[in-house]
Amino acid sequence: MYISDLHIHSRFSRATSRELTPGSLDLWARKKGIHILGTGDFTHPAWRAELKEQLAPAEPGLYLLKKEFRIEAGVPAASPSPRFVITGEISSIYKKNGRVRKVHSLIILPSLEAADILSGRLAAIGNIHSDGRPILGLDCHDLLAMTLDACPEAIFVPAHIWTPHFSVFGAFSGFDSLEECFEELTPQIHAVETGLSSDPPMNWRLSALDGLQLISNSDAHSPAKLGREANLLSIPMSYSGLYGAIQRGEGLAGTIEFFPEEGKYHFDGHRKCHLCITPGEARSYGGICPVCGKRLTTGVLHRVEDLADRPSGFQPADARAYESLVPLPELMAAALGTSAASQKTARLYEHALGELGSEFHILRKTPLDDIRRVCGRRTAQAVERLRAGQVDWHPGYDGEYGHFQIFAPGELGEVEGQLSLTLEPVAAAADPASHEAASAPSPDAPASSPDTPASSSDVPAAKSPLLSGLNEDQRQALLALAPVTAVIAGP
Repeated sequence: MYISDLHIHSRFSRATSRELTPGSLDLWARKKGIHILGTGDFTHPAWRAELKEQLAPAEPGLYLLKKEFRIEAGVPAASPSPRFVITGEISSIYKKNGRVRKVHSLIILPSLEAADILSGRLAAIGNIHSDGRPILGLDCHDLLAMTLDACPEAIFVPAHIWTPHFSVFGAFSGFDSLEECFEELTPQIHAVETGLSSDPPMNWRLSALDGLQLISNSDAHSPAKLGREANLLSIPMSYSGLYGAIQRGEGLAGTIEFFPEEGKYHFDGHRKCHLCITPGEARSYGGICPVCGKRLTTGVLHRVEDLADRPSGFQPADARAYESLVPLPELMAAALGTSAASQKTARLYEHALGELGSEFHILRKTPLDDIRRVCGRRTAQAVERLRAGQVDWHPGYDGEYGHFQIFAPGELGEVEGQLSLTLEPVAAAADPASHEAASAPSPDAPASSPDTPASSSDVPAAKSPLLSGLNEDQRQALLALAPVTAVIAGP
């Protein structure tokens, strides 16, 4: 079984991390357990040049990162190198049937040569140099026609179809049907990307989507965000295998999903007024914010209900399996009582990958006893509850991600054992501004573990004056991550 994530953005996209390179994508795909990865943003000339320089042909239609660009530090044991497939996203902003439309489309191609051809044609339409996701005044119907004319083997997928502002069904700038958007070319659409704020059951409520493949991707703007959503594939490792899965459902075994409540647009609301409400409440207010009087942002659940012709809970006979997951650093942060971006969480995450394997393997398959041994009882509890679906949500709205609660108030006060004796306090003492705000380590940094001496360069707390005067054994015991640490001392 292969796991794929086909929707990412290069470092030439606005607001995208400069850390995102072919090498960092390869590294994080191995950390996550992703086997087929989209390149993202093939239209940008500089990014396409990097892909040509750093990727080598592998199986037909797929590519492999060249060895000289590979980053090995921090890679889980027995982690295979991912294959790359050429992908990109186009933002179409145009007027149709008397309304301004804003729709994003995901395009998957069988080769860099095909990317050259299609990019050349798009360059005649608008500027493809300023952003990895170019904004073109091109009707989606015409974009689809141009794509298939340039490359008949291309895969064209309406992206994150429910996002309010930029999608084919978007409440503010989309359409009420695929036929309204793509006209006579609608039969050329074989799959749709459901997006982070919806899941398969929400999409099953629309009979108009019957016969289309529902795929999920992370839409990642930084390498650490890969794999938020993904596809489960039982296919030959090749572009034709991927084509058969997306276009005809052959070997598309299911999807890995965000909980839709975690998505940024699940509920209705108004971020400036901190108002998050259900679709029913939004209707009672007439779509107007009761605090300031401005228009509410219509959420994905509301939009699904507007277009649905089936009741909530409907499941088609041919429905594919799906799994709802939370990223492992978020679970660890909940268990540790820290943030997902803290150094404490980052060190435990890297240690877990080194001991147990990739993130998807840990979340989906690793025995709880092994997670408990390596990560502590609380993290094992978090994974157990996740697998059982025992997660409480405060849904996302108007661009704000949702927040989950997996432990009841007071549970974290119970004795856990040592996961880090003083890492966070020491780090805060060394630099108060870094407490809970420090970012995760660079993909190039070596992974740390409970056995790594505290003098290692990847432990900022090791430079704290609070550790001065300690020998290496004392420092190692002080900064250990292991749930139980035995210190043997004395004459």
